[in-house]
Amino acid sequence: MADLFDKCAASTERAAGMRATRSFPYGKPVEARDGTVVTVDGRRVIMAGSNDYLGLATDARVVAGAVAATEKYGASCTGAPIMTGTIALHRELEERLAAFLGREAAVVATTGFQTNLALATLLGRDDVVFADAANHASLVDAARLGFARHHRYRHGDTAHLERLLAGSDARGGGLIVTDGLFSMEGDVCDLPTLVDLAGRYHARLAVDCAHDIGLLGPGGRGVPAMFGLESRVDIVTGTFSKCLGSTGGFIAAERGVVDFFRHHARSIVFSAGLPPASTGAALAALDVMEAEPERRERAFALASRMRDGLRGLDLAVGGGDTPIVPVHVGDDFVCRRLWWELLGEGVFVNAVSSPGVPVGRELVRVCVTAGHSEAQVDRVVDAFARAAARVGLGAEAGAGAGAGAGVGTVAGER
Repeated sequence: MADLFDKCAASTERAAGMRATRSFPYGKPVEARDGTVVTVDGRRVIMAGSNDYLGLATDARVVAGAVAATEKYGASCTGAPIMTGTIALHRELEERLAAFLGREAAVVATTGFQTNLALATLLGRDDVVFADAANHASLVDAARLGFARHHRYRHGDTAHLERLLAGSDARGGGLIVTDGLFSMEGDVCDLPTLVDLAGRYHARLAVDCAHDIGLLGPGGRGVPAMFGLESRVDIVTGTFSKCLGSTGGFIAAERGVVDFFRHHARSIVFSAGLPPASTGAALAALDVMEAEPERRERAFALASRMRDGLRGLDLAVGGGDTPIVPVHVGDDFVCRRLWWELLGEGVFVNAVSSPGVPVGRELVRVCVTAGHSEAQVDRVVDAFARAAARVGLGAEAGAGAGAGAGVGTVAGER
């Protein structure tokens, strides 16, 4: 029998090799945060990789909501929701979310990942699940944990999905699962076609709106509202760690379905309740989000400025028009080196390789928020011009590209 830990040694060796080539981009600690500027290795740098799209995580009102809830309920619920771990604020948040999304009911969970894992509870041996190949890992794991057969259709390829649906001989029920706004590429699912296919093949439809609630659709109610198809989506899942600037997740659906998850989903039932601080912060963020729609408008305007600037450098900028701005690199090492060079220039982004994206689709993921200034966006673009050139990308490749890594001062004015 082989040593089970051999795979750990191989991973450690690979990480050591990355560090030796100054290309290890994972888990870099943030020492302090001041809005869109963070301190890393004692230096102030622009945070251009956060999912805090509306800039609410450090908003004084949201922080005050977290503090007030902590003072009233303590640091933890110290119990499972079905036992002693439910507080009145949980019910208030669930009712607010259901009303906001036009659903009968909602249930909250400690993380967004746990929320999506709960979908496995629906999937029995006679059932079948159809999932977009680019879905979030939590949806992938939900399909694996369930006992149903699991079919993955090519990303965004609804013709492939229809062939799978037509060829299914499942004796039980079917579930189509998709992200609403895909977190890496920044593109939106073809919801009208998915709704049509679900209806024609008698399948249920679940949409993970983690990245689109707060950004897309009227009032920021997500991709279903963006297409006017709220009533045709059976289950909406989401998280508080993006636009709501907190932590946690939720499922919204008809009341009987929500109650089923509340009482049977192991990822919810056997976990401590959502922390009071996270609950209070999410409630406060909902208030701000609904009262200040201009935050969404600002995030989109700044994202357009960022996208135009990066395309002007002849970089392979993908995605749609959302605040997620992927810069495709297509090589794992170059992707990680670009991340390192950008950090040296004073910009903190995300380096995304397999399994986050398929091999050959490696990218640097830039996120624009309502908290950024135009000057910061321009400084990020300037940093890309220099950093990309040093790794052989973009219009300035081979042209010298200015100062070396580690000497940039991009945080600057705010």
